[in-house]
Amino acid sequence: MSDEAGEPAQGTQRSKERRRSMGPPEGQMDETQGSVVEISTKLRRIAKLAHDAPELAFTTLAHHLDLAWLREAYRRTRKGGATGVDGQSAEQYAERLEENLRSLLERAKAGTYRAPPVRRVYIPKGDGSQTRPIGIPTFEDKILQRAVAMLLEAMYEEDFAPFSYGFRPGRSAHQALEALRDGIMGMSGGWVVEVDIRKFFDTVDHERFQEVVRRRVRDGVLLRLIGKWLNAGVLEGLELSYPGIGTPQGGVISPLLANVFLHDVVDTWFVRDVLPRLSGRAQLVRYADDMIFAFEREDDARRVFEVLPKRFGKYGLALHPEKTRMVRFTRPLWRRQQERDDHDVARPDTFDFLGFTHYWGQSRAGANVVKRRTAKDRFNRALRRIKEWCREHRHDRLRAQQQGLAQKLRGHYAYFGITANYAALQRLLHEVTGTWRKWLSTRSRDGRLSWRRMATILERFPLPVPRIVRRLAT
Repeated sequence: MSDEAGEPAQGTQRSKERRRSMGPPEGQMDETQGSVVEISTKLRRIAKLAHDAPELAFTTLAHHLDLAWLREAYRRTRKGGATGVDGQSAEQYAERLEENLRSLLERAKAGTYRAPPVRRVYIPKGDGSQTRPIGIPTFEDKILQRAVAMLLEAMYEEDFAPFSYGFRPGRSAHQALEALRDGIMGMSGGWVVEVDIRKFFDTVDHERFQEVVRRRVRDGVLLRLIGKWLNAGVLEGLELSYPGIGTPQGGVISPLLANVFLHDVVDTWFVRDVLPRLSGRAQLVRYADDMIFAFEREDDARRVFEVLPKRFGKYGLALHPEKTRMVRFTRPLWRRQQERDDHDVARPDTFDFLGFTHYWGQSRAGANVVKRRTAKDRFNRALRRIKEWCREHRHDRLRAQQQGLAQKLRGHYAYFGITANYAALQRLLHEVTGTWRKWLSTRSRDGRLSWRRMATILERFPLPVPRIVRRLAT
């Protein structure tokens, strides 16, 4: 997920709009609060049972799905998203909320619920030269997906590995970045394997995926619903298709199902089969389908790198041959040591993860440390989107333009404003200021706005200055 400026959204951070649910009438407040407490108790029980019996396959979970559960799922469902194929908004659904939820519950339990096709749209990917397909479900489908996700999440959270960070409660991309940095520093550098799954959401094998789910879930109602979501059609323009593989990216339940699948494909395999066979230390950090392996020894890294295509191929997945690579990321020698030992060692390479380029730099004390700066493709994507916005809104009032640009810059700072990345934030502000001036120039008679005049505008309508929002260790 990403916002308009191209920054990845925090998978575990609820937006203000998501928190601002369409609450019940005042007379129902006590009843609703009681239901929330009851649901929380049920979720804790499911979690405890999953924790105590890690090999247990749950055969009865759907009985928790009742009207109160759907009300809570509705409360947790984002209300301001784009509409699905039926064009129904959250406001329209809320007009007959109780009636709609009762009907939804009856159809889900009776097996007559039909998963509607998702509406496919495309968003820019990477440097903007490619796009990523996103499937937008109907609002009612989002509610049911949320209800099922609540059940599955309580159970699978007890199974997921501690090095998995994507779209999990209480976990974030910044935590993944910090864990990766700590692991590499603890090994004094080493060898890194970047893994890029080719079109993961488009190539998931339905049969293999359902086989993985059935190891933990045997409830017929839930398995039937998951199967319907996997096989839901895709509406692109006026063309409706039913792909035999893949699952639409963008659904409420999609990130959780991706974690379930990759937990079996990668996480369990790494802990059970890889680590015991290595000669040195190793680490895996995964954020959804983005992952990095770090190894202390080159021979360990090479062995795992060579077996990765076979491992992913077993589950019907393919790795991108150019983006999946092994990188030497050993700690650089001190200059004096290099001169003393007469070593002619090339500088270590860099690698990208979660929008940041990781590289070796020096701390204020002069020690070699892992640092991060905004990745080139993410920087360019953010700047390109802001340029497009300035062009489209060049005739708006200055106050409106300033507010729009300020919102985008603050969003960028909120994610990329980490320790040692201040220079990249400054550069973005400089580029945005120049872009704003360029499009404001088109409003003048001679097509030119002097920097002196621009400085006056910035005094009255200032753009937010860069700031470090998250202090990560360096």
